[in-house]
Amino acid sequence: MANLKLISFKICPFVQRAVVALKLKAIDYDIEYIDLANPPEWFLKISPMGKVPVLLVDDTILFESAVIADYLDEEFDLELHPADPLVKAQQRALVEFGSAMLMTQWQMCIALEESSYQEQLSNLKNQLQQLQEHLKSGPFFNGEHLAMIDVSFAPLMMRLDIIQRNFIDDIFAKTPKVREWADNLLALPEVKQSVVENMEELLLGRIKGAGGFIAS
Repeated sequence: MANLKLISFKICPFVQRAVVALKLKAIDYDIEYIDLANPPEWFLKISPMGKVPVLLVDDTILFESAVIADYLDEEFDLELHPADPLVKAQQRALVEFGSAMLMTQWQMCIALEESSYQEQLSNLKNQLQQLQEHLKSGPFFNGEHLAMIDVSFAPLMMRLDIIQRNFIDDIFAKTPKVREWADNLLALPEVKQSVVENMEELLLGRIKGAGGFIAS
């Protein structure tokens, strides 16, 4: 079996997707954290886009979270993508929507002016309502069984839960299905264990350090 090593920084949601998948599949891996504000020279040589995640598969370099997720799903047991090609394509498209939501929530967290904060908050709540339209019954997106789309949205749900508990208590007010889905994902041990122990402290420190309106 290949040796797997993830390169990350401690609050990266995109690396967290890979970690959840690795834990669900019970795959051995190593992880190394870097400072993206001052990345080591070796990292810049292996990451063409200067971003994490990077997954080293022995001496082969993979980057971009969706690519890494697909590799893990095809190479190791416990398939997480749906078998139907059309359903798989639909859900991979929604994963990209989830990536856009991650960017919206971060822009909201670091918005300096109230007007830009309110604009991003409105955008995020609209995205949550769009997401809710895709949710049906069952603890997870496809019902009883976990899928890659659950893995991909877990980091967003963890961050929204932190934001709700610390800054915005009504963020899920109009999207109860999303709130229930988030609760089910965050209860999974593989999700709980996919971040460093002080992740919430680090994230809140980063938000407050940005001097945004949300923390004022």
